[in-house]
Amino acid sequence: MVKVASNNHDKRRGIDHIGVSAVAVIHDGKGRILLQKRGPKARDEQGHWDVTGGAIEFGEGILEAIFREVREELKTEVLDVEYLTTYDAHREHNGQKTHWIAIVHLVKVNPKAVSVGEPHKVSELAWFTLHNLPQPMHSQFHKAHKALVKHKLFVS
Repeated sequence: MVKVASNNHDKRRGIDHIGVSAVAVIHDGKGRILLQKRGPKARDEQGHWDVTGGAIEFGEGILEAIFREVREELKTEVLDVEYLTTYDAHREHNGQKTHWIAIVHLVKVNPKAVSVGEPHKVSELAWFTLHNLPQPMHSQFHKAHKALVKHKLFVS
């Protein structure tokens, strides 16, 4: 039997295999959501407004990833978390097709305690209502938005 060497460290999430991301729609419990403007060193869609999130690391639980991403990106702690939706994110990045599974949660934080934790990736943070969103939005935001509109927290 011939053993084939495999170097998984060279494989790129979302390109060479499906990536799985933990996504947090940050809210204040009063109908506002926190969005981040993607900075010049963000992986893609620089200058677009987006929610918090990132790849789930090997061996990490979904909620562990949510809590980690909130601490890293917003320098604050989660007060409450609730599952919202899951969707496929098929996109293109630098001419290559990408495929991610986004597991989206509603995450409540103290609005006075947030700040930019990754200034190389995020250029601005701001609070919005679902009826007053900035432009341009991240290409996949509409999928989370659809679930948010149905959610009791955001009924006007």
